[in-house]
Amino acid sequence: MSSPLTFSTVAMLTLAPLFWAGNAIVGRLVHDLISPFTLNLLRWCLAFVLLLPLAGQVLRKNSAIWQCWKQYALLGMLGIGSYNALLYLALKTSSPINVTLVSSSMPIWMLLIGRLWFGTTIGGRQAAGAVLSVLGVAVVLSRGDAQQLLALQLVPGDWFMLLATIVWSLYSWLLARSSATMPGQEAVRGHWAAFLMAQMVFGIAWSAVLTGGEVALGGFVLQPNATLAAAMLFIVLGPAILAYRFWGEGVKRAGPATAGFFANLIPLFTALLSIPVLGEVPQLYHALAFVLIVGGIVVSSRR
Repeated sequence: MSSPLTFSTVAMLTLAPLFWAGNAIVGRLVHDLISPFTLNLLRWCLAFVLLLPLAGQVLRKNSAIWQCWKQYALLGMLGIGSYNALLYLALKTSSPINVTLVSSSMPIWMLLIGRLWFGTTIGGRQAAGAVLSVLGVAVVLSRGDAQQLLALQLVPGDWFMLLATIVWSLYSWLLARSSATMPGQEAVRGHWAAFLMAQMVFGIAWSAVLTGGEVALGGFVLQPNATLAAAMLFIVLGPAILAYRFWGEGVKRAGPATAGFFANLIPLFTALLSIPVLGEVPQLYHALAFVLIVGGIVVSSRR
């Protein structure tokens, strides 16, 4: 059962998309320096090392996580090993505007997965909120001109991003239901670093398998330099550790359906973060998009 939105919950569910918007921009900037699956593997290996002093106890033989290793393996495969690997893979061939448009379908997938797999109902407010949020994203992507949306063409990267969006929606639902499906894990779930570490153990293993396939198929790329080092530092601290911490707690508090609407802040933040890079100035459509996206969050979460 989700709880009413509080300031701290809203802050957590807002900061996570902000970090992930930066993740998309940085991932695009370094896509020529490192192959996507290798980037995902290094990201989580470094995060593992940083969290080891805080949550190394979950790796002991008598740790409670081994009682529910199958559930942790599924969470790790989806949230750690697959989502960001697919995102980085999408950025190899797709433009930022296309990737963002595809990812804006997340609230819809959240509602559909909840209805089909978890037996939840889709209320009128949630449906209306989904429409408002998607309209807000469309305003950002079209820059206030509908003709730009009509000119979009799907490429392989867009399909990878669609799969990534579905994967993340399922991950969020499993995350929200973990208290009921994973008995005896109260101590682990109550410590954010331990809970993330338990997922990383299996997620890194899955990432290593994907990277091995990347190497075998001749797709491995790694060109170390200062730019890549700075990018890795940001990706590990922000999108990996802090964003997962905020998103996990936010989903537990608000529920996956409501949290899904906050994911539509990613394209808005991406556009705003791109302003200094592209030399643009804020436009009226940014304000309109913000009103629509936030309006979708408010409408969907009201009781």
